[in-house]
Amino acid sequence: MRIGVLTGGGDCPGLNAVIRAVVRKGVSVYGHEFVGFRDGWRGPLEGDTMPLDIQAVRGILPRGGTILGSSRTNPMKIEGGVDRIKENLAATGVDALIAIGGEDTLGVARQLFERDVKVVGVPKTIDNDLSGTDYTFGFDTAVNIATEAIDRLHTTAESHHRALICEVMGRHAGWIALHAGMAGGANVILIPERPFDIDRVCEYVESRFRTRYSPILVVAEGAHPIEGQIALQAGELDAFGHVRLGGIGEVLAKEIEKRTGKEARTTVLGHIQRGGTPTAYDRVLATRFGLQAIDAAHEGDYGKMVALRGTDIVRVGLDEATAELKTVPVSRYAEAEVFFG
Repeated sequence: MRIGVLTGGGDCPGLNAVIRAVVRKGVSVYGHEFVGFRDGWRGPLEGDTMPLDIQAVRGILPRGGTILGSSRTNPMKIEGGVDRIKENLAATGVDALIAIGGEDTLGVARQLFERDVKVVGVPKTIDNDLSGTDYTFGFDTAVNIATEAIDRLHTTAESHHRALICEVMGRHAGWIALHAGMAGGANVILIPERPFDIDRVCEYVESRFRTRYSPILVVAEGAHPIEGQIALQAGELDAFGHVRLGGIGEVLAKEIEKRTGKEARTTVLGHIQRGGTPTAYDRVLATRFGLQAIDAAHEGDYGKMVALRGTDIVRVGLDEATAELKTVPVSRYAEAEVFFG
């Protein structure tokens, strides 16, 4: 077989580990041939390919990002997009696709499978918000990066007697904020799933200052106050209809200063969370996903996504995997609330 591989959506640590595992096992065990499509779904849309053999994947295991490039191209929003993809797959002799991505990339994969494109999905997102799998690779690395940043913020907060806010990624799901905030000993964690009361947040801040310690607040980019408390600006939309977020940390800092009289500063981690070398956990998980993905393609088990359930790698339908986002449950947030203030 000749199998195409692409990486779509935001980059994250571990993508190269998946590509390496797919190619290494696909070539050495099954004798398949591979072609890489550049920049997510733009590659098959435009027939933009690159060679993908064992030599091409040497040395990429510890590298962040993706050697294939990525984009947020949505072929479903382009007139004739599906037909163009089918034509380019046929023209390049590709029998099947392995699509590595998050909710948007795999949502496209599901729709293509429904239109007779042979595709296998691999879950990738630092947000850990895909419901079909217990964890996605990239999440552990992002949490570790955020936790280290929070550890550093503690010392400067104490030195200057300031409230410091660490804004992390998480548009609709607050998993990074929850895990990094708990690991870093944050005094307040704000997530999209739980609209916050700005007055209550300020009470936590003042309570922390009364102990002669300085508060650390971890806030997901998609966190928002109870309606009407603070005016937030709406951002522009990407190709999948998502608002480009960012800035809640600064809004929060201004409100805290105004309401408490205490100095507040914000650090936005942004794309730092996506960059750099993956953790050992993410390298192993990504590798296992890649090995199972090529098995599925070899067996003709299309329309599936490989997923982590407990410690096992299983296959779930792309429809199940993309049916809904996996958000932080009330019980998990309640665990963190014990340490607020």
